[in-house]
Amino acid sequence: MLIDAITNAPIVSIGKFDWTITDVVDNRGEETPYIFGKLSKYAKEGHAKVIDEVNRSQIDADVPNLLEASSSFVYLPEYSGIAFLQVWNGIQEDVFPRRFKSVIEAAYGGFFVACDVEPVSDYRAFTARLKKLSHFTEFSATVHPPNPLFGRLWGSLNDYIDKRNASEVTVKEQTTKPKGLKSRIIELMDRIIDSPEYEPEESPAIGDAAILMAADGYGRGKVVGMENGDKVEIKTSDTQKSFLHDKEPVPGELAVKTSAQFEKVSRERDMKH
Repeated sequence: MLIDAITNAPIVSIGKFDWTITDVVDNRGEETPYIFGKLSKYAKEGHAKVIDEVNRSQIDADVPNLLEASSSFVYLPEYSGIAFLQVWNGIQEDVFPRRFKSVIEAAYGGFFVACDVEPVSDYRAFTARLKKLSHFTEFSATVHPPNPLFGRLWGSLNDYIDKRNASEVTVKEQTTKPKGLKSRIIELMDRIIDSPEYEPEESPAIGDAAILMAADGYGRGKVVGMENGDKVEIKTSDTQKSFLHDKEPVPGELAVKTSAQFEKVSRERDMKH
């Protein structure tokens, strides 16, 4: 359904602009399947400067369907993962997921369908940020069943979601006690960074597991704590994984590089099918 929606995307009007997916390359039948496209933002009644050659001057002209910005992306079914281009002042990293969601859901009339793009966190950057907190006052996360990969450290939470036949689970822990919440989140992330095959003696607590699950791209999580006397909020989306590539990518090359990035994440975190 997702791939069909990408290849036959509707036009969605939001504010002054229309949005759709263009320039699709459908390689779902290849040995390494991928779908390439461009999330395009354009104005139905655009205006641009053109040259009046007779008077040697610049004048405004009406340009229908004027492209404002486009973000190239590639979707890999094997990882249920997507990589997209952040376009400064056009389609920022927080805008792409929302507009992509709107287009995909509109393809099915918004009826009994939901599409969310959740960021994969950079473990090192995330733990470095957490280590600046003296203690934690809140853990909260909303997570959903993974497809097709799952992380071993939060396997118990994944099993719980499966047994409950849940499509989404929300976890929230808070405390006002001076020492804050008891958590092994930093230790767990440090250990798996050092050794992907790390196996804790006991399953992580549900709050820690939910944050780990969100950090791996299967939800959204937030840690609140104290830093130098101030309350600080750290989201799993704050340290989004990224890589450099050409602004106008060759679809096959972007697919290969994206696949290598997802494979690296899976290997580093020992994620399983």
